[in-house]
Parts: sequence; structure tokens; C-alpha cells
Amino acid sequence: MTFRVLSAEIAHETNTFNIHPTTVKCFEDRFLLDGPQAIATRTNSNTELAGLLDVVRRYDWQLNHVISAAAGPGGVLTRDAFERITAPLMAATQEPWDGIFLMLHGAMVTEFCEDGEGEILRRLRAIVGVDIPIAVTLDPHANVTRDMCDLAQILVSFTTYPHVDLRATGQRTAELLQRTMTGDISPCTLRAHRPMLEEANGGRTDIGPMIDRHARARAFEARKGVYAISINGAFPCADIAEVGPTILITCDGDKEEHRQIAETLADDIWDKRFEVLNSYLSSTEAAAVASQWDGTAGPLVIADYADNPGAGAYGDATGLLAALIDAGVGNACFGPLVDPVAAALLNRSNIGTKLTLEIGGRCAPQYGGGPISVSGVVKWTGDGRVLGSGPILGGLERNFGPTAVLKVAGIDILVVSIPHQMLDLRQFETFGIDPAAKAVVALKSMQHFRAAFAPIAGRIIVCDSGALCTLDYASLEYKNVPRPMFPLDL
Repeated sequence: MTFRVLSAEIAHETNTFNIHPTTVKCFEDRFLLDGPQAIATRTNSNTELAGLLDVVRRYDWQLNHVISAAAGPGGVLTRDAFERITAPLMAATQEPWDGIFLMLHGAMVTEFCEDGEGEILRRLRAIVGVDIPIAVTLDPHANVTRDMCDLAQILVSFTTYPHVDLRATGQRTAELLQRTMTGDISPCTLRAHRPMLEEANGGRTDIGPMIDRHARARAFEARKGVYAISINGAFPCADIAEVGPTILITCDGDKEEHRQIAETLADDIWDKRFEVLNSYLSSTEAAAVASQWDGTAGPLVIADYADNPGAGAYGDATGLLAALIDAGVGNACFGPLVDPVAAALLNRSNIGTKLTLEIGGRCAPQYGGGPISVSGVVKWTGDGRVLGSGPILGGLERNFGPTAVLKVAGIDILVVSIPHQMLDLRQFETFGIDPAAKAVVALKSMQHFRAAFAPIAGRIIVCDSGALCTLDYASLEYKNVPRPMFPLDL
């Protein structure tokens, strides 16, 4: 039998503290593709769609992939953006299907609904009814709601952070959909949740307690009726009622036995809530370390955790950059600094031009520092398109928009117009900066940078510049999360 399967990719991680709404233009800035375009550009790389298509070919499904849409993490989605992005999926749902496969994120918030993914699933169920199996892939930084688990039979998250198993997760989830459509299994997904903004280390899987947790999860998956266990570290920059880490078990059979597995793993997250792996330096402390690093053993990589555009921070905080300049740090690079005004000005300048201007800090100076005045030399200007080559971004394109490199003292500053976190060496190399040859590489990312930058690094340190994704949660105005909530209430 040839199964007819409908698929769509709709992804957004919403930082509700970000003042800039997410519009259709934000999706266009990352990717907004119809089905044929998505299949042509996203299926030879580390994507869930590639994994889905591996299974489509294996079982000869008749697939209709209607849209691939993702916007960079940012503020809440406008109603217009939500309606326009979901419209192709809802229109295609009017036809008969044997199964539906969705590639979502799990932390979407709209201006009219805290649970964007739940809203997508509610609308689908209103059309197709309760029986058609729906399979969903999720980012492990999802804030998974009760409705999401009630409305989709299969929910499976990536198992790595940095996320290097997207294609494998697509394959794994599609195989479960195949088994469900044949009647081999009749799964549901159970959920365990704890009152925390996030897992102690944001779900980091390269070291620490997540290694053992995932090993235990894989062992539990060997039990009869357990098909997938997902460990979600959550996304703490969402001021919503159902924020927080979850354990999901896609299973059938003895639900109470399976639920106990989920509760056991959730208890482990709660019990280890004080076991923090990263040591967060201030901007001044990080600059002091950088001033003593000569690069002989490889670059010192400084990650500004708090100003990560990949978590919805503005990417324009200047605290760390100012500290590096004040400390006289040389043979360094810094980026990206998101400042479309400065990028436009620099793009009107000739290479080699010396000029003084203000950069950064325009969005929310109280978070990570306001504009700073610098004098430097223009080294590169032009289009900010990057084709990645590393474990996460390999074969995929990102676009920084109008981009420039300004050399200030001994620091090459990558000034961009569109926010993206640093995932790939090519995000420096494309613009004439060789990070491997620098003594100090300062970048804006939390954890994903490690996949590409750890192999070249002599040492890695993490900085909390006080920007929008600061670990000082008390500085943010949470209003909707239920209380008590760790760590707001210890």
C-alpha cells in the first residue's frame, strides 16, 4: 500500500521579551520556501526534511511537502505572519491523507496565543479528525504543552545540543509514522514537566548530566511499547504558562509504567537543578582573560551567552566589545554585531576608509550596553550570504544582509543587518576573517558554536554580558509563568 503523507516545516523560537514582532519578512530573511523549493535546497544536509525524504524513498510514500518556513528567534509572531505561514498547510489538509508529518520547533508564541504549535495542531484536528496519525519533530528547547501531546500521537525531539542529529531525528520520527499507518503500533505521547524555566545547563549534551540522562532514555527505549523518549531542556525566554523542561515518551501499552519512566527522568532534572556546568564571566572578566592570551595553543573563544541571536537576543550588545577594546586585546575578531544602520553606513564607504562612528546598542541599551563610539578602518563590505560548511550549517545558506568588517585597534568587527548566531567558521571566513588565525574569537552564541569552533579553540570561556538572554532572570519581568518557578523562586 502506498501511503499519502502531508508534510510541512514551520519553525520559530519566540523570545517574548524581545520588543520586535516576528513578521513574514523575518521568515523571508531566513527561509520561506514552497515544497519543491524546500526539497531542492534542504535535502542534502542536516535537516529533518532530509531525514523524512530518506524514509519516503524507503517506503515509496506519496508525499506532499507544502512549505518550509523558519524565522530567526525573536519577538512574538504577528497574527498576519501566523495565518500566512500556516495557510498552505491548512489548505492542503482538505484532501484525504494517511498521515501528517510536521517539523516544528516547540517554542512558538503568537500575539494571540501562547502555544503556537498547539494552535497549529488544534486547527489540523478540526479538519482531519482525531484518528489520522500526526508525527512531529521538535527542538529540545521546546516548551512542550499538554495540548501538543493530546493532539499529536508522535512527538520526537533532537537528542543533541549542539543539534547535529536533525536528519537522524527526521528518519526516526518518520519510521514511527510508517509503523503507525500500517497499524503495527498505536502510539500516544506522555509528558512529565517540572516547574523550572529550563534545565540547569539549557539541555547541553556534550558534557554533564544530560549524557547519563540520554543513556538512560535509550535503555528505556528497549522496553516493550516504548518508541521514543525526548528530553527537552526548555526555552526560558518565554513568559508563558507552560514554560519549562519536559520528558516525552511516545509509547503504547501500559501507560502508567511508561509515565513512571518519564517522571523518573524529570525528577533527575529537578534534583540536579543546581549543577551548573558553565562558569559565566562578566564582560570585564572575559576581557581580562583575553588580554593575557597569546593564541599559541589556539584561539581563546569567548561566547557571549546572553546576547545570542539564536535565542532571540538582539545581537547588538556592546558590553563585551567595549571591554575588549578597553583591555587592548589584539589579533581578535568579534561577531556578529547586529546594527543595520552602521552596516549601511559602512557599505557606503570604500575599503580602506578610516572613520569614526557609533555602533551597536540601539535596541535596548539597558541589556548589555548602549552604542559605543569607535574609530576604525573598513576592511570588507557587501552582501552577507554565507554557505555553511560545518556540522550544523553545512550545505545550508544564511544571510546576514548588508555586511561589513570594521577593524578597530586589533579587533575585526563583523557588522551585520540580519541577526544570526555563530554556528559555522564560514560565518567569519566568508568576510575575510580567519578565526583559526586569531588569538581571540569573540562570538554571540550559547552552545551551538562549539560544533564548529571547539576543534580550533585553545580554550573556551562563556560570558554573560547582561544582554536579553542573561542568566540573571530577576532582571526580566516575568508576568505569566506560574509561581513558584525555579530559579525565580528558590
